[in-house]
Amino acid sequence: MDLNDLHDLRDWLPRALGVAERWGGQFGPYETHDAHRVGPDAFDEAFERLAKRMDHNYPFFHPRYAGQMVKPPHPAAVVGYLTAMLFNPNNHAAEGGPATTEMEREAVASLAAMFGFDAHVGHLTTSGTMANLEALYVARQLHPDKGIAYSSECHYTHERMCHVLGVEGHRIPVDGHGRIDLDALEDALRTGRIGTVVVTTGTTGLGTVDPVHEVVAIARRHGVRVHVDAAYGGFYAILGRAGAEGFDPRPWRAIAECDSVVVDPHKHGLQPYGCGAVLFPDPRAGRHFAHDSPYTYFTDADLHLGEISLECSRAGAAASALWLTLELLPLTPDGFGSILAANRRAALRWADLITESADLELYQRPDLDIVTYFPATADGSLSAIDAASDRLLRDGMTAEADPVFLSVLRADADAFVRRHPGVVRDADAARIVRSVLIKPESEHYLPTLHARVSALAAHGRGAGAGARTGTRIRTL
Repeated sequence: MDLNDLHDLRDWLPRALGVAERWGGQFGPYETHDAHRVGPDAFDEAFERLAKRMDHNYPFFHPRYAGQMVKPPHPAAVVGYLTAMLFNPNNHAAEGGPATTEMEREAVASLAAMFGFDAHVGHLTTSGTMANLEALYVARQLHPDKGIAYSSECHYTHERMCHVLGVEGHRIPVDGHGRIDLDALEDALRTGRIGTVVVTTGTTGLGTVDPVHEVVAIARRHGVRVHVDAAYGGFYAILGRAGAEGFDPRPWRAIAECDSVVVDPHKHGLQPYGCGAVLFPDPRAGRHFAHDSPYTYFTDADLHLGEISLECSRAGAAASALWLTLELLPLTPDGFGSILAANRRAALRWADLITESADLELYQRPDLDIVTYFPATADGSLSAIDAASDRLLRDGMTAEADPVFLSVLRADADAFVRRHPGVVRDADAARIVRSVLIKPESEHYLPTLHARVSALAAHGRGAGAGARTGTRIRTL
């Protein structure tokens, strides 16, 4: 976290302890047990070892970290989590966490409204993987004899969960921008073997947004359901549905017409890890999770969250953290949307700077806030691009004076050539550089980040190719 966040935490964290002390005091004194007590010297020694081990980490809070989709949670989320964690509620049943159960329902209702759902059923999960599993589980229950289609650029969890559920998976190719190919999808649906199509609003590789509105139209012609994997990009519905920041509103508004959606608040939602969500616009979807438990669900509640979930124990603290965050940063264009707008402006501006650069080349223009690019090379071959991208990654991460933390993405030769017809195809694939600008601070830091990455690319070209002039590749 940055210094301002740490300052907020110093002010706010004692209030979490105060809540627990005030609440606990009303139940009267009792004799504590020494079985779990540890001495101050033992704690100090163990904590020092922990602190030292935490030095072996990456600066996820800093905009010089532009690698994976990771950033620290908002201070309000930390305080909200800690406050509830001191009570340790379990949101499986209302009796396990009455207060945090209500917070979860309210937070989930806010997420549902973000996507345009009116009536809904849903809950928080421990991850987007679990959320997608639940959505695909319902898909299987509704169409037990039919398969699930997903694009070749979707998250690997969909193919994996099809195996887990014993469902036939159908891999659909993508177009030249990484979106699900509509003609190939229609051909697959004509077979009658598919019951649900997965679309993605923000692929984890390129950040590409599928044309949800067009997929919905095709799917409905064939009586097929549509599931939206919005785990990464879902919060952009705040801007997308409003048509703000240059977004085409049609894919985002079409989510409200789909049959299920998944979103991860622990990505753009500023939450600690362990916070995904699954939503169904049809409350009847909850019947597929019906079960009986002889030792829970004994309090008076219309519906326990565990009755609409595959998971059992879930941290009520996650609901508290999200609820408090949304109280302070509402899911509106001028609330949470201002954070997302800064991320996307930074990504689009960097794409422009890369396009003008002699040292870097843009792989494809970003839809959201993931920027993909590669160093300019002497011969423009896939093998040279692969080596240069790897060198750029390693040189940046190992630099002592001015490190920069990026990531790489493997692009197969066909995908590369579709975007850059002039590339020399001497390999089956090439790694490119991938930067996730998930922090709004990236907007201010972008000139420094671009200059540093450009310098690393230029230095790498000199070291690896005798300081030859880079060859720019013809791009469509």
